[in-house]
Amino acid sequence: MTDLTKSKSSLSGGLVLLNEVKHKLPPSERKLADFIIQHPHEVIYMTVAQLGEASSTSSAAVVRLCKSLGLKGFQELKLRISGDLHKDQEDHFSDIHPGENQESIVQKVTNNSIQAIKETTELVNYEALGKAVQALQNAQRIHFFGVGASGIIAQDAQQKFIRMNKETSAFSDIHNAGMYIANAKSTDVVVGISFSGETEETAKIMGLARARGATTISLTRYGASPVTQHAEINLFISASREIPAPFRSGATSSRLAQLHMIDILFTSVVTNQYKEASIYLEEIKSAMDYLKKK
Repeated sequence: MTDLTKSKSSLSGGLVLLNEVKHKLPPSERKLADFIIQHPHEVIYMTVAQLGEASSTSSAAVVRLCKSLGLKGFQELKLRISGDLHKDQEDHFSDIHPGENQESIVQKVTNNSIQAIKETTELVNYEALGKAVQALQNAQRIHFFGVGASGIIAQDAQQKFIRMNKETSAFSDIHNAGMYIANAKSTDVVVGISFSGETEETAKIMGLARARGATTISLTRYGASPVTQHAEINLFISASREIPAPFRSGATSSRLAQLHMIDILFTSVVTNQYKEASIYLEEIKSAMDYLKKK
């Protein structure tokens, strides 16, 4: 499996990382993660030994936790947590409750969307992002696959990347996708989109694509999953607030975070190939102007 977290450059997002992965951690590391989340102001002044003692775990557990997060060590985790503590205290997710007025709904939905994008930015692995951009830039054919709501993200991605004069497809049906991927080549890129990372169909398509020699890119919530295991390049969105009920307001936020990452990929590719992109986009504009004529 590829390294999920190497070479992050953000100096915040420590608490986001902990919230994202704690449900998948071994008991001792989960206990430690919960302690850090509950006592961030104290933790940034502790040594490894002090944290192990205060959390009733051990120094070894602290080292293992940092490794699970993909960080260089405890010092990096403290720096990231310190960055989190300097953020605006108003930056948090809010659940929507029955009977709330429209003004409150507007404010909460807007804030949650902004937060999802901010936290996704904090999870960006710039090495992985660079590899993904390079792969898409060099691809002869690009295939996006997602099931359900992720299928909508795949369609949006296709609509963007088709402007780069590349053969681009988007599928939500595993059988149709399978027929295309069956003939994939090393010059193809397959992007598997799954919020949970657990979608069986997406994992299968990614596995098939990799077996055919195509470059595989995943876009999922943070952490290891069946989909990321089949991807050479992993891109993540924040999902720690996806759980809240009763309206699962986070589902809207995660969708926007996925679209945000697609926009980052597309803009990066266009920027790297600006001269070619300008020609393609101008031709598209001319075609659209022609279609609008009566």
